[in-house]
Amino acid sequence: MKKILLRNLPKVDIILKNKEIENMGKSVDYYTFLSCIKKSINQMREEILKTEDEEKLRLLGENLEENIIKNILSLVEKEKRKKIQRVFNGSGTILHTNLGRSVFSKKIGEKIGEILSSYNNLEYDIEEGKRGSRYKNLENLISQVVGSESALVVNNNAGAVILCLNEFSKNKNTIISRGELVEIGGSFRVPEIIKFSGANLLEVGATNITHLDDYKRNVDEETGVLLKVHTSNYKIKGFTQEVDLKELVKLGKDKNKLVIEDIGSGNLVEFSKYGIVSEPTVMKSLEAGVDLVTFSGDKLLGGCQAGIIVGKKELIDRLKKNQFLRAIRVDKITIALLEELFTNYLDEREAIKNIPTLRMITEKVEDVEERAIRLSNILEERGIKNKVIETKATIGGGSMPDEEIKSFGIEFIFERKISPNRLEEYFRKNKISIIGRIEDNRYFLDMKTIFLDDIDELAQNIQDIFLERGLV
Repeated sequence: MKKILLRNLPKVDIILKNKEIENMGKSVDYYTFLSCIKKSINQMREEILKTEDEEKLRLLGENLEENIIKNILSLVEKEKRKKIQRVFNGSGTILHTNLGRSVFSKKIGEKIGEILSSYNNLEYDIEEGKRGSRYKNLENLISQVVGSESALVVNNNAGAVILCLNEFSKNKNTIISRGELVEIGGSFRVPEIIKFSGANLLEVGATNITHLDDYKRNVDEETGVLLKVHTSNYKIKGFTQEVDLKELVKLGKDKNKLVIEDIGSGNLVEFSKYGIVSEPTVMKSLEAGVDLVTFSGDKLLGGCQAGIIVGKKELIDRLKKNQFLRAIRVDKITIALLEELFTNYLDEREAIKNIPTLRMITEKVEDVEERAIRLSNILEERGIKNKVIETKATIGGGSMPDEEIKSFGIEFIFERKISPNRLEEYFRKNKISIIGRIEDNRYFLDMKTIFLDDIDELAQNIQDIFLERGLV
């Protein structure tokens, strides 16, 4: 019987004529598609060869082509999920590191699409008709927004810190408080970054308390810079003390040493005005007199991955001559994205309205509730029982670790018990992945991170999941 089944295995060209398979092939590249077909046929061949039970072999023979096609569809879906693709974020974490952190507005997306699909003036001065600087316009824009003398953009904030320390503290001591030796994420730690830059780490103070005298006692001719790192991804509570930024700046001036601050989150908004806990801003650091400030582009700033350095022009000019800059410079996409982003920051009201990250952080909880009610009503009309629940959303992305934002979510109601982990898997493995949250042994979608324009499509995807999995 095995020989008969092996002879009956369909050829690739026969499989390709199947309508369902033909439609699926349009969603992936031809190489991946053909590989999935061959893999499925080979898997069936192996299944036949290892099966000894005659009844099982008979059943395999009855549904031979159908099983192969079903497996092909499953393999193609798995391959699609390996590539970067759009997902619905129902986790309630605004800056979700695993889901790409900041989201851009559709307007910016359209603008960048035009630039990507055409030539552009990246290093061409249209007014002068000759080669120009790829950074000039963006640097001027950033400086105007934050109030700095100059600015520079590199590929990420770790790169920005390394560049600054390599230029101003190579083979010298970089003095930093022990309480600021943070791990940034992905196992990147400040001590290793300082070492990689060519500087020597000199830690002062204690984990929870650092005094100005701790810095004073260690400043000498071997000192390169005084480095301050904002602990944006954790907080130490209780008996704590850190040196005021203005005091550190005064010490730097008195000792003729540079003060560099890694503010990390890249915040340009005073969130306390919107009922959110206050987070240090780049502008306040510059006002305090810090020589150079570095920050990320894809956290509270609401943009793409980038490291931004702002501060004194003479120092920025030195950084531009550092040979390491070539290795960490940014491309046309990053420049175009940041130009659009910082243009919005020229008017904070425009930034709050047009930058999704800021809009989600500052929006009224009633707006989230409205989205939850709308999705709930659509699902009820389609026979999917659910209820609107109160939740707590988070900012994420290593920013404001203790801050929770009032939110609303959708919890699903079943007549028979279903594991929240199983439900999470069904949603995650959907054609468009839906990433929800499990909390207190229940699965739900937090509407803080679901956009109004996506609700109808999300509802359709939820309905498809429930029908496919027999949940209604």
